[in-house]
Amino acid sequence: MAADHIHETLAEELAALRTVMLIGAMDTGKTTFARRLARAALAVGRRVAFVDADVGNSTVGPPTCVGLRILDPSEPDAELDRADALHFVGALNPDRHVLQQVIATAALAERGHQTADLVVIDTSASVSGVIGETLKYHKMELCRPDRVVALQRGSELEPLVGMLRRFFSAEVTVLPTESSIATVGPLERTAQRQAKLAEAFAEPLERWRVRPTVFAPTLPAGLDLSRLDGMLVGVQDGDGHCLGLGRLEYDEGILRVLTNAGEGMQGLRLGSIRIDPESFECRPVNLREVIFGV
Repeated sequence: MAADHIHETLAEELAALRTVMLIGAMDTGKTTFARRLARAALAVGRRVAFVDADVGNSTVGPPTCVGLRILDPSEPDAELDRADALHFVGALNPDRHVLQQVIATAALAERGHQTADLVVIDTSASVSGVIGETLKYHKMELCRPDRVVALQRGSELEPLVGMLRRFFSAEVTVLPTESSIATVGPLERTAQRQAKLAEAFAEPLERWRVRPTVFAPTLPAGLDLSRLDGMLVGVQDGDGHCLGLGRLEYDEGILRVLTNAGEGMQGLRLGSIRIDPESFECRPVNLREVIFGV
């Protein structure tokens, strides 16, 4: 049986479940299968919550965030791009942010369960080594999917699949990548990421003066605030929800945040990235070094 037909048949089967998690390396078709699964569920009248946990190559919302999109059977052709909820992680690579990634994914999966019949969790491409396996282990632990779909080109997922089967009762189905899935080069991925960040900072933008006391983590007394210039932040409301992204600017002793998501802002979460305001190029930084100089 052709791989594409297997995918279609499985998507129709899984459409009746409550939670499905997708794992796979880069360019293995996780998002393509997620769309197929969502369509199958919508076709039988089920509401779908799509959780996009790929912070570096996001489909829902901007990079650096886990995004949630609610899909309703009344709008079966709705696009995934617009986020109904965001959870700020503050990095493009989850390897140094396992805790933030796991919490963000679990929080939005739980939020999806509040309004949808099926939650589909599309995870990042980090699937190997200690970090990749730890990340997926804890996502399994907190999200408790009914089924895991593992997409691979060869046998690269065997260690991870073996671990998940050993420690969790959820069935893990391994699928070959669909023939239509093309690989995307690093330059194209970077261009796509910068375009998504440009959308996140689309006009109208406002500059809000901010105090050192509004940050998480808390800034130490006496910190030279110029060290925060260019840092990416998550704009937070008072209920632990991310309203959007912001960029810090320091000029003549004043710290401001540039954002189009300032309405309802109660605080700012520091990310681990400096972002260029014109090219939207991102440079990872060690947050501990920025704050404590070590």
